[in-house]
Amino acid sequence: MADNTTMEDVKLKPKDFSSSQDVRWCPGCGDYSILAQVQRVSPDFGVDKENFVWISGIGCSSRFPYYMDTYGMHGIHGRAPAIATGIKLQNPKLSVWVATGDGDLLSIGGNHFIHACRRNIGIKIILFNNKIYGLTKGQFSPTSEKGKITASSPYGSVDYPFNPAALAIGSDATFVARSIDRDPKHLKEIISRAASHTGTAFVEVFQNCNIFNDGTFFTYTEKETKFDNVISIKHDKPMVFGKDNEKGIILDGFTPRVVSLTDGKYSVNDLWIHNEHDLHASRAHIISQFQNFEGVPTPIGVFRHVDKPSFDHELHEQIDNIVKKEGKGNLKDLLYKTNTWEVN
Repeated sequence: MADNTTMEDVKLKPKDFSSSQDVRWCPGCGDYSILAQVQRVSPDFGVDKENFVWISGIGCSSRFPYYMDTYGMHGIHGRAPAIATGIKLQNPKLSVWVATGDGDLLSIGGNHFIHACRRNIGIKIILFNNKIYGLTKGQFSPTSEKGKITASSPYGSVDYPFNPAALAIGSDATFVARSIDRDPKHLKEIISRAASHTGTAFVEVFQNCNIFNDGTFFTYTEKETKFDNVISIKHDKPMVFGKDNEKGIILDGFTPRVVSLTDGKYSVNDLWIHNEHDLHASRAHIISQFQNFEGVPTPIGVFRHVDKPSFDHELHEQIDNIVKKEGKGNLKDLLYKTNTWEVN
């Protein structure tokens, strides 16, 4: 580096975010794609490298901080949102990210997840959803479908699965999106959008576990089936899908219906126009339930994106105002401010 060059003049590259650690995921795992897309777009976030922090819990996905050449922490099972919350509150200028799996975030970590969404903490959560417990060798997870045959449910699971996007929307998350590991262009776009969001940004990624749940998302990724089974929703655009955009979705009351655009009964002008800025989240919730309606494709894209002050911003604003009004306090005054007594 020349003497007159500052760090601000240095353009970061994807390799600057690649650590020296050997990546130890199974060959062919969808985690590789997520890691690659994160490393490719991180230089474009406008954040100094030393201000990135990656936090994880337990699971295959939770090795992510080892492979990012940033600050980070491998936490304990389910606690990544809580750890990330503490870091963001202590130092709001940091760009704090969570890498987590469906078994990590939605089982023991469920309570931390919904409250991070509710509070609108300025953290970014990427959920690697492979609908299975991969690290512990293939038990059914909170997102596994009912009837799933696994090592822990040899006769088929009788459990009903979580819908991660619906859970986030129901918890009033201000940014909720979904992408797929095998669509790198789309995944990069969604991660970039999450990075620019002020409050809690939640991104669910359909991620293939080729060892214990291979092919669970193939109908959304293989060229023979994907055009009829997945729809990419975009803000202020009609909901069209199909290989030649020959089908669309209308909203019949609260029920989405698939219609043909080739038989003359419906045109693009009749279709549902997606609005990701829906403050009441009613339509975003319907979108998150698409897979429950027969024939309706599974959506990817941004379901909801609304602006609301973040918890960390308002907390520090409150502290600053109190300090200006009352001055800095001290710990002894705080401890002795309420009723105290002495035991002899």
